[in-house]
Amino acid sequence: MANLLDQLKAVTVAVADTGDIGAIEKFTPRDATTNPSLITAAAQMPQYQGIVDDTLKGARTTLGAAASAAEVVSLAFDRLAVSFGLKILEIVPGRVSTEVDARLSYDTDATIAKGRDLIAQYEAAGVSRERILIKVAATWEGIQAASVLEKEGIHTNLTLIFGKHQAIACAQNGITLISPFVGRILDWYKKDTGRDSYEPAEDPGVVSVTEIYNYYKKFGFKTEVMGASFRNLGEITELAGCDLLTIAPSLLAELQATEGELPRKLDPAKAVLMDLEEINVDKATFDKMHAADRMATDKLAEGIEGFEKALVTLEEVLANRLAELEA
Repeated sequence: MANLLDQLKAVTVAVADTGDIGAIEKFTPRDATTNPSLITAAAQMPQYQGIVDDTLKGARTTLGAAASAAEVVSLAFDRLAVSFGLKILEIVPGRVSTEVDARLSYDTDATIAKGRDLIAQYEAAGVSRERILIKVAATWEGIQAASVLEKEGIHTNLTLIFGKHQAIACAQNGITLISPFVGRILDWYKKDTGRDSYEPAEDPGVVSVTEIYNYYKKFGFKTEVMGASFRNLGEITELAGCDLLTIAPSLLAELQATEGELPRKLDPAKAVLMDLEEINVDKATFDKMHAADRMATDKLAEGIEGFEKALVTLEEVLANRLAELEA
């Protein structure tokens, strides 16, 4: 009998949710995703010190000896996610997601500029934009920025999806892919209700992704759904058939080590037969639905704040390493 990972790959694109290049090599996913927290963690691993050092040295060379340490760190910071992305693309045959600075999440123009800059860095390194997803937080401002980038042929991954209104707005704006955060939705409901656990089929994160998937397939939206942020194996197996699932190395290992039947749970042929209402989400509707959804309101703000903190930590890591290199 085949293991669960091999069976999952037959109906869903498996994506590695990590900045750990060794883990990506081990599990052979088609794509990989990174975020500020993952890049910060990877940058502190001894095996990736060379990537950090080369990025810092490259920034110093670009700016020259007269540049301040702060200027060098700032440039290296802008380049580091791409440096990891380039290494990852040597392994995966598909795409890598690289995130825009989370501190720009409510600034449409700055997000557009940063997305263009990230693509320019990849293309300067000889990588086609078809292999890159620019990752943007799914605020209204972020969705509008991503819409502009999509029209320029820059594909985007809208992250921190917690509400149906975010997902619908992304689809209406031609976004390539969205990342609903299954485990973080579960975390919120467990805390809010006082429950210790949910059965996989009743898991609020699983229910949310299932609803989004069915809505997209029912109304013919091309935006791909990539479930993310899993807490347990049951959440993953309940979403077998989803367009993509981005999974941490520990859960990839558990899937690979587990044998059993893995039935497909999400199916576009079944979704098109469902009786669903299509909703138009403009800014007023988005704001109204977001305000009415306590979970989405809390988790979007919390997610952006967490990524911002990770970026501050990364800047400190780079500053300390630069000081060591130039001592």
